Amino acid sequence: MAEAAGARTQLTGVVGALAITVLLVATPNLLQDLPSTALAAVVIAAAIGLIEVADLRRIYRIQRWEFWLSMICFAGVALFGAIPGIGIAVTIAVIEFLWDGWRPHSAVLGRVDRVKGYHDISRYPDASRIPGLVLFRWDAPLFFANAELFCDRVIAAVASSPTPVHWVVVAAEPVTSVDVTAADIVAELDERLHAEGVELCFAEMKDPVKDKLKRFGLFARFGAETFYPTLGEAVKAYLRSHPVQWEDWENEMPVSFARGDTSMTNGRTRDPSSNPE
Repeated sequence: MAEAAGARTQLTGVVGALAITVLLVATPNLLQDLPSTALAAVVIAAAIGLIEVADLRRIYRIQRWEFWLSMICFAGVALFGAIPGIGIAVTIAVIEFLWDGWRPHSAVLGRVDRVKGYHDISRYPDASRIPGLVLFRWDAPLFFANAELFCDRVIAAVASSPTPVHWVVVAAEPVTSVDVTAADIVAELDERLHAEGVELCFAEMKDPVKDKLKRFGLFARFGAETFYPTLGEAVKAYLRSHPVQWEDWENEMPVSFARGDTSMTNGRTRDPSSNPE
């Protein structure tokens, strides 16, 4: 009601509380004959300004799940009251958050011509995959609820590889945490892959996550050499140890550079014979 009346600061609540106190102490019988319908009309008039139809339409258009969540919250408030209704909406939102963490997105990565980095092959069907190497990205923290799914998806990625797999590199930058249960399952995954002649490695893992793996004993199990700072470094290490047929588009020398007449410095060309000093 205060917002509908044009209030801008929390001082409004203080003034309102003081006014109600004075009213109750000085003239407690002043409003005893005020009909309840009059108070209801005041509340309804204030609440009308809280209904944002345009925002609801926008939410329905871009994220229908959040629209229906707001409708559930509205129905809960109307049927059970403000606190229970909001509690129902919060509970459903928490369940949805846990569901997203339980079944997160993952991707097998490939190399796309003229696009730096490694990208989801489901989004880039023409992406090239390095023979014998599976680059697997897991887009969530790794914990007890999704660790088995992580293991299953890695195994599925190995099984669906078009060539026999020698290495699996987990792009672990999105992994912000690992718990004990997940660490144990990753160790079991390593044993299973090792039995099939596949080495499990990690790239771009954050230092706090590495610290957890050290406490769990998993870092020492894998060895520091299996943790690479970037996917590019992991790919280079694989190509050094496994001579496969692979040509990267970034290794192609531009024609102007191959002729030896110019070189690039900070985006500008200069004569290579000139003395930079």
